[in-house]
Amino acid sequence: MDAGKKRIWVRGQLIEVTDEVYAAYMKGDRKMRYFEKDLKCERLIYGSNGEIKQVIPSREDSLDRLMEENARQFAANAESVEDVVFRKLTLDKLHTALLQLPKEERALIYALFFDGKTESEVAKHLGVSRQAIQKRKNRILKKLKKFFE
Repeated sequence: MDAGKKRIWVRGQLIEVTDEVYAAYMKGDRKMRYFEKDLKCERLIYGSNGEIKQVIPSREDSLDRLMEENARQFAANAESVEDVVFRKLTLDKLHTALLQLPKEERALIYALFFDGKTESEVAKHLGVSRQAIQKRKNRILKKLKKFFE
């Protein structure tokens, strides 16, 4: 074998190869070392005085950890399709029920539940007692409850 020729180790023997084959083989070999070692090991960066300056964690992740994190990320916030449909149907039914109320009753419900006003605020605006508003509200809610039964 010539001293200037490139050689690679294949199945227990040194084989002479061209420069292109050698470059491709070394590139593939480097990729394999990267996947087998570099991704799996944490690396340490040392300062000038020899102490550890920074730890670069492994870039490989376990499937178990990824699944656990995914479960934490989406489980609490995820709403099932059934829940979305049920909520939508319930809101549609509520809207229909509200439209069947007389204008004054509907205005009271909107003020209390959609505009966020208190019973005292509504009572002051209408010039009646808070207890009167509370009784009206409870009567209206009973009507709406019957609509849902």
